[in-house]
Amino acid sequence: MPKLTIDGQEIEVEAGTVLIQAAERLGIEIPRFCYHERLAIAGNCRMCLVEVSPGPPKPQASCALPCAEGMVVRTNTPMVKKAREGVMEFLLINHPLDCPICDQGGECDLQDQAMAYGSGISRYHEHKRGVEEKYMGPIVKTEMTRCIHCTRCIRFATEIAGVPELGAFGRGEHMEVGTYVEKALTSELSGNIVDLCPVGALTSRPYAFAARPWELKKTETIDVMDAVGSNIRVDSRGEAVLRVLPRVHEDINEEWISDKTRHACDGLKLQRLDRPYIRVNGKLQEASWADAFAAIAAQAKGLKPEQMAAIAGNLVDAESVMALKDLLDNLGVTSRDCRQEGAALDASSRDNYLFNTTIAGLEQADVILLIGANPRREASLVNARIRKAYLKGKLKIYSIGDAGDLTYPYEVIGSDPTALSDKKLAEIFASAKNPVVILGTAALARTDGAAIFAAAKNLAEKNGVIKDGWNGFNVLHHAAGRVGALDLGFVPAKGGRDIAGIFDAAGKGDVKFVYLLGADEFDMGLLGKAFVVYQGHHGDDGAHRADVILAGAAYTEKDATYVNLEGRVQRAKRCVFPPGQAKEDWAIIRALSDVLGKALPYNNLAQLRARMEKQAPHFAQVGEIVAAKPSTINHQPSTISATPFDNYITNYYMTDPISRASKTMAECTKLIASQTCKKAA
Repeated sequence: MPKLTIDGQEIEVEAGTVLIQAAERLGIEIPRFCYHERLAIAGNCRMCLVEVSPGPPKPQASCALPCAEGMVVRTNTPMVKKAREGVMEFLLINHPLDCPICDQGGECDLQDQAMAYGSGISRYHEHKRGVEEKYMGPIVKTEMTRCIHCTRCIRFATEIAGVPELGAFGRGEHMEVGTYVEKALTSELSGNIVDLCPVGALTSRPYAFAARPWELKKTETIDVMDAVGSNIRVDSRGEAVLRVLPRVHEDINEEWISDKTRHACDGLKLQRLDRPYIRVNGKLQEASWADAFAAIAAQAKGLKPEQMAAIAGNLVDAESVMALKDLLDNLGVTSRDCRQEGAALDASSRDNYLFNTTIAGLEQADVILLIGANPRREASLVNARIRKAYLKGKLKIYSIGDAGDLTYPYEVIGSDPTALSDKKLAEIFASAKNPVVILGTAALARTDGAAIFAAAKNLAEKNGVIKDGWNGFNVLHHAAGRVGALDLGFVPAKGGRDIAGIFDAAGKGDVKFVYLLGADEFDMGLLGKAFVVYQGHHGDDGAHRADVILAGAAYTEKDATYVNLEGRVQRAKRCVFPPGQAKEDWAIIRALSDVLGKALPYNNLAQLRARMEKQAPHFAQVGEIVAAKPSTINHQPSTISATPFDNYITNYYMTDPISRASKTMAECTKLIASQTCKKAA
């Protein structure tokens, strides 16, 4: 390990560490534009120049120079200062003077570094180069005259996203960055290039000219657009959420977020439910909370517990699930389920429904078997982590079912679940040190889902996927509220009906009352003539079917707990207040329990969370993963169909009420779907 001295401070670093990394560890700031710690080194902006001895008598780029034994580095000499001023002067030759109208203003690396390291004057009077704006779709807005050719966007698209749609063309002063053939970017991570761009050449199209950064209230919270649980920062002004940005969390999303996480937020203000409604003579009419509760109580009165059921949706928080479960228990109702699509998950043990390897743990895998899973659509940041592991050079990926383009190569073992008995799988796992099995929703949400689950778990147990110190058996969830609901036991109680049983009984008239807690992702016709209560925040399918609507709060409008697919408990914070008369979901259920004569034993969030911790102790360990103990299941011989797997998510951009209400997601759906059709033709 080489030892070197930087500005008089001695440091010992690992072999291969470059100077700019060593300086960062000492807290010494070196300016940069092209360098980024998660991207390959380009060394083309030359802003990170330092003086090194022994070495040539000229400044050197610290981002591309490996540390060596005995090296003496100085970052603040007159030579370095003059060199940086020269580089900054060159960078600003063609950069337009449009800071007052640039969306990057106030949070621009070029502004900050020009102030700190520039000379403060310009000697150039020639005309600046102009570059036409390039259309990159509904997410990224371009002003390519500002581009300084740092190539961060190109490297991100190629290395992290795995969709190499950006590149540089032309030479010298004619060089430009773009897609060459004009088209929308198709990566689910494309919005991250806006964060990476240091100069405002790439900005957010939906956010264009909306606000300045100092006008915004910034709240650190959790995303619910998928089950990854990405850490985000929500920027709001007044009652409106204006943008969503990533927060760094190395074990979950690193510093990236998906385009849906970033841009579906405009759907939070559209199609909102802001007050209760009651259906009268076939039409929904506005009502007071007291009248809505009275209508529910009147319908529930006289019904037997077996004539009632409840379904929890994909975006529900743990607090509302706990409150509804307790209310159902008080009423004696046993028919309930949180698996809207009918996924055959064995909820008797946590390891049966968690992503046990963890997201960060995928980097240790050497073999991955996907079973009816499409990580790119179901959890795009899990897909990015698999790609990261693949680029290290030791990972091999196999799939049962054709998952399409996953941004890395994989071998298809078979198109249907009968391939689980293929002898080749045993050979694949035999040579693996850390094998991984990932079971997707497309495999579980079938009539033979239970048999597929048992066969996959059996395969994992027999082939060393589950062993001491390593659990490679994983379920890939797509719903943010799913793991929390399973942890709290929102599944059929003894003698109760599951989701299929509820639909069947409702169709026959045996179930006469159904409570939908944010549940929208199924055919509402399956509920027959049952009386339906819908509690949620958007006028989606559930609200259209409902007889009574209770207006709830979206994830940005409440303090709530979510559990991501790994089993990590995280807390979302209220960023803005719910619109109109809408209330927090657990508070609605608590108030309803009084009207039904089954009052719940908690009156505030602290008491409710104490109840959750009593039900599932790991809820007390916020931010941590409590590993599940491996369990065995009763492998009953059952028939597996030879029907090929389909992709469960057909439209990535519209998977929930918020994204379906989003104008940006609608534009993405229209544009990218049309591009896909053209490509197929």
